[in-house]
Amino acid sequence: MTRLHGKIALVTGGGSGIGAACVARFLAEGACVVSTDVTEQSGLASPTFLPLVHDVTDPASWQDVIARTTEVFGRLDILVNNAGVSMRTPATIMDTDFADWRRIIDVNLDGVFLGLKYGMRAMAPTGGAIVNMGSIHSFVAIPKAAGYCASKGGVLLLTRTAALEGAAMTPPVRVNSVHPGYVRTPLVDHRADTVEGWLPAIEAKIPARRLARPEEIAVAVLNLVTDDAAYMTGSAVTIDGGYTIL
Repeated sequence: MTRLHGKIALVTGGGSGIGAACVARFLAEGACVVSTDVTEQSGLASPTFLPLVHDVTDPASWQDVIARTTEVFGRLDILVNNAGVSMRTPATIMDTDFADWRRIIDVNLDGVFLGLKYGMRAMAPTGGAIVNMGSIHSFVAIPKAAGYCASKGGVLLLTRTAALEGAAMTPPVRVNSVHPGYVRTPLVDHRADTVEGWLPAIEAKIPARRLARPEEIAVAVLNLVTDDAAYMTGSAVTIDGGYTIL
């Protein structure tokens, strides 16, 4: 498996869940990978793997991570803007704490904007591919999650704007988004363990009758960043077991 041989990739939120699955798959496909997270990661640095602490809401942190990536590996070919958070406590718009709203927008939307800003700048000399992590809630709303829905809806249109700008670059930078449904991540597992009946109720709404595995999302991300997807930009790839077709 060498579909990414010689490529340099940066994955935010790479310490767990979908991000960790992307890191593992990219490494298996021959890429050199910079994995960033807001806290220290367990993996040790190697000639093909560099874990970094990174606050995606901080422009200076982005500049440091991009500089470190190019210092160690020479350039940046692939960026996966994966880092994200959900609401601490489900609440109606009237009851949502403004600080919680700001936190979600800061990470899920501002973090993607900053990744595009500095990632596209780094890719300008050689071109590249960017994948932004959206959600099924980029398309369909749920109550008591206004901040999450708003942030992920914003990712969809931000991606399309970036795709237009990236297509005008020479060489081009392709920008696509991936929109997972419910995935077995630590965050989802915690909710399933603490809210009685939540998991069976969610599975009953999914035509596939199960949650996705992080590795299944990583495969879609991989396909978008390979040269096989050279004609794809501005696309929104939904991976949800059929949830949004109902």
